[in-house]
Amino acid sequence: MKVLMFGWEFPPHISGGLGTACYGLTKGMSKIDDLEVIFVVPKAYGDEDQEAIKLVGAGNIPLKVTKVEYDQTTMKNLQYLEVDSKLVPYSTPEEYFRMRNDRRFGNKHLVEVGDNGCIPFSGKYGDNLFTEIYYYSLIAEQIASMYDFDIIHAHDWLAYPAGMAAKRVSGKPLVVHVHATDFDRSGGNVNPAVYNIERAGLDNADRIITVSNLTRDIVINKYGQSPMKVETVYNAVEPNMKALNRQKKGFDEKVVTFLGRITMQKGPEFFIEAAYKVLKRMDNVRFVMAGSGDMMNKMIERAASLGIMDKFHFTGFLRGDAVFRMFNYSDVYIMPSVSEPFGISPLEAMQSGVPVIISKQSGVSEILKHAIKIDFWDIDKMANAIYALLNYPSLAQTIGENGLKEANSLRWEESAKHVYSIYKSVLENK
Repeated sequence: MKVLMFGWEFPPHISGGLGTACYGLTKGMSKIDDLEVIFVVPKAYGDEDQEAIKLVGAGNIPLKVTKVEYDQTTMKNLQYLEVDSKLVPYSTPEEYFRMRNDRRFGNKHLVEVGDNGCIPFSGKYGDNLFTEIYYYSLIAEQIASMYDFDIIHAHDWLAYPAGMAAKRVSGKPLVVHVHATDFDRSGGNVNPAVYNIERAGLDNADRIITVSNLTRDIVINKYGQSPMKVETVYNAVEPNMKALNRQKKGFDEKVVTFLGRITMQKGPEFFIEAAYKVLKRMDNVRFVMAGSGDMMNKMIERAASLGIMDKFHFTGFLRGDAVFRMFNYSDVYIMPSVSEPFGISPLEAMQSGVPVIISKQSGVSEILKHAIKIDFWDIDKMANAIYALLNYPSLAQTIGENGLKEANSLRWEESAKHVYSIYKSVLENK
């Protein structure tokens, strides 16, 4: 079975969990003899690990048609949508609606290409994101006519138009993989343009995969999808031999770590408020906020206003080995997400033997047994959980050791087998 898979990022060039999940899933798929994956991204850098897949960069495919038309309602024919906006998938709701007023739609547009006839994709989440999404769908049509495949798999809303275009050209069935929805990213104040793309992708899919039952419920209730069409496949974690390489800190203080995008979705303000409560009870602890995002400056200002900046560290975005180095310095990891479709980083912390605290409003809480679970808004319980893990070594050791075993039992091979069974079901019904 050959799979034509569309994503937006692939390690080592990632900005969040989407690329990590795509890498892990395709790595698991490589263990299935009957599966061959062609993975398409807007921009291929050349240093990606292609052991498990054939990687195709859309920016390396010459465009054969330069005059395009786009029908926003039906999304038929050749598509092009020009958006004069700095909209990115992880913006705040305020930015969403402010930028919506700057949007301009055009029916016809001349696509600019380089000397080689290729569209110069950035493959990022920048100013021309919507333009690149729809250019990506143009190239997807050509890729679908170039390769032999049995089924299409599109990851998240950025790749849905590409998957739909490939389906339209080839007639092959489409599976869409929901890693997050705009209800998660915006706290419910969804951007209509993003929602319309998500809804179109889900409506046109032959089967929908969600990363948790939390996300499955959103897809069914907020996007009007049939429960029979939506199936949950949980994420997993890639084995890492560096995970247990514990580091000497060089100081006696404990370390509590938040690692993720510093955005409303991830609940960074609740982490800071809980930290303040812990520091009123004990002094020998430091708090680390590792990541970047639109709320970073606000969080720095809040920590300063509480007078705890001498106990706080903001590292910026971490990737690769730097993530595990951070975990190896940590005594507690916390993910206080307001709405988390899944959440791979707790599994990575558990691989390092670090006891974790996660919000009940996360998909990963559906499967983890050896983690402390709290409501994201319950600052008192959050602070009490942190304090307990820092001051009762036997508790921290028990949760850490059991968590390590649990994380290592969650393998991408099992997730891949589940996806493979969905493929077979779709093809049989088709």
